[in-house]
Amino acid sequence: MKEAAYVLIDNKQVKMEGERNLLELVRKAKIDLPTFCYHSELSVYGACRLCMVEVQGRGLQPACSTPPENKMSVRTNTEQIRSMRKIIVELLLANHDQGCPTCPKNNHCQLQSLASKLGIKKVRFKNTLRQEALDDSSYSLVRDPNKCVLCGDCVRVCSEIQSVGAIDFAHRGSKSAVMPCFGKNLDSVECVYCGQCSRVCPTGALTPKSEVEEVWKALDNPKRVVIAQIAPAVRVAVGEMFGLEPGATSTGQIVSALRAMGFDKVFDTSFTADLTVIEEGHEFIERIKKNELIPQFTSCCPAWVKFAEQYYPELLKNISSCRSPQQMFGVLSKEMLSAQLGIDRKDIVVVSIMPCTAKKFEAKRPEFKHGEVADVDYVLTTQELCRMIEEAGLHFESLEPESFDLPFGFKTGAGVIFGASGGVSEAVLRFVTEKITGEKSDNYEFQAARGDSGIREISVALGGREFKLAVVSGLKNARNLIEKMKTGNLKYDFVEVMACPGGCVGGAGQPVYRDPSVRKKRTKGIYENDKMLQLHKSQDNPYLNELYKNLLGSVGGHKAHNLLHTHYKTRKRIFDEGVTINASISESDKKIELVVCFGTGCFLKGAQALLRQLLEYIRENNLSDKVEVKASFCFEKCDRGPVVRVGDEIFENCNFERIKERIEKTL
Repeated sequence: MKEAAYVLIDNKQVKMEGERNLLELVRKAKIDLPTFCYHSELSVYGACRLCMVEVQGRGLQPACSTPPENKMSVRTNTEQIRSMRKIIVELLLANHDQGCPTCPKNNHCQLQSLASKLGIKKVRFKNTLRQEALDDSSYSLVRDPNKCVLCGDCVRVCSEIQSVGAIDFAHRGSKSAVMPCFGKNLDSVECVYCGQCSRVCPTGALTPKSEVEEVWKALDNPKRVVIAQIAPAVRVAVGEMFGLEPGATSTGQIVSALRAMGFDKVFDTSFTADLTVIEEGHEFIERIKKNELIPQFTSCCPAWVKFAEQYYPELLKNISSCRSPQQMFGVLSKEMLSAQLGIDRKDIVVVSIMPCTAKKFEAKRPEFKHGEVADVDYVLTTQELCRMIEEAGLHFESLEPESFDLPFGFKTGAGVIFGASGGVSEAVLRFVTEKITGEKSDNYEFQAARGDSGIREISVALGGREFKLAVVSGLKNARNLIEKMKTGNLKYDFVEVMACPGGCVGGAGQPVYRDPSVRKKRTKGIYENDKMLQLHKSQDNPYLNELYKNLLGSVGGHKAHNLLHTHYKTRKRIFDEGVTINASISESDKKIELVVCFGTGCFLKGAQALLRQLLEYIRENNLSDKVEVKASFCFEKCDRGPVVRVGDEIFENCNFERIKERIEKTL
């Protein structure tokens, strides 16, 4: 019998079972080898050098990038290694903002934790920090370059998991930095606000933007009626911040805590998730009947919607027109409570408790305002909720559980499973199977929609036809799937997209985690919640049926469409002033400003060739002193390119002859 391969780690044999590197084997041996830049979900970077180990016959080696070999002998805790780790951490601290007590990551910062574990009581090196400006331009995230340790985790997750690349390394040597392109703020680049960068950031360099103070002020204002809605994924994660196991359900304690803090009403976003199922399922059936705008993409995830607006505007008509459950709740609660209580909409404050940072951005979209009054006023992440509970001095684990208020507190299991990747697809299937077949069924689980992989396929036979669905989490997976669909190699009827790996349970607003198994436990908790409820299909929610009867009218009808649906448009990826092509022209000589869009849509439709023709025409006719030519990133008309602005006039679907004629007419 062949002897099992092993590695000797600190004199202990550790069996090799397909581990990719020594770091995985060391952790398998229950040794907490420190590292900043290693994530099992990302590529190996090897920048921090904290995971150095001593390999017999080879000297010091980085454990994260060294493949294991049979009978290799490794030591993880020699005097040299301990000394080296201390020096690395001290050097990082010497070039780091040390305002730990006021940092959002205080008590959850890896640098802080590591300094404590290594017994660092004093930094022996001179502070070399150059104070940089704080970037709080985004509604969702705050970027503090003074706390960056250049581990590259944010860069890799943005590129490798999300395929956005909104941030990257810039400059060299001691001036190296991580920043958005061209040194712009986050709100001016193609960031989709998913916040996965903040999830993997080991320090406070990237954090969710807090709205805690604004919510406290609203609660202290006696003129305001403050109501909360709690997203499905929050209930299986809050407990982690208070010592409970990941996936443990603590809904009752959350409700109790919110009431103790002064919220007038506490509702469940799962109710409007049920409503989303009804409207989105009806929309899907109508599209199938008309055989148009197939596949239908989900619209629940705001980071995915922004991603599509930026990169795939041609698919916007395929995205469901349904608002997300958060926004459906906002508009309905203000519509109903303002009438019931006889108060103005502006005096009702809706606070969302979400696992997601992109929800903060979504709440500020102009589409979700009635006049100057937003449908959702503030969005708190799970982390922010926990901070408020601590600030209020509440002992969370000792709170007596309380129940949601009605009617928006009642839900079915279909609404709850929205919190996991595949949950929207499964909930919609529970609805459309009965609508298409016209038969009630006791079965409600669609196991094919569940799983860990980033792309999953489901086939369901209904009414004599086979329907194909795809479930996607992670925007790079979405991009890969869409590109294959564009070639005609893949065809689907329904596609669910969630920006965060694993869906909302893995959202950036959830308690920070590094072990992917945490996501699995939260997902398990979501499906256990579904099983514990008496009703599992959105169409069986009695309060939902009352809502249609008393307010909304028919499903997909005029009132329902006006309140619960929206539309999306092409979105500019990078905000700039344009890049001047013929820089020799002076302001006094300029007669015409000609701006050619170089956004992706226009570029693919021939903007580069058009620009070349225009520059050649200007050169041949000696017009360089009269026509200033610029390249812009986007006019937000990607489906009508190439787009060119001549003076104040914008030309869509234009060609060289049209622009030439306009130039000559102006001159």
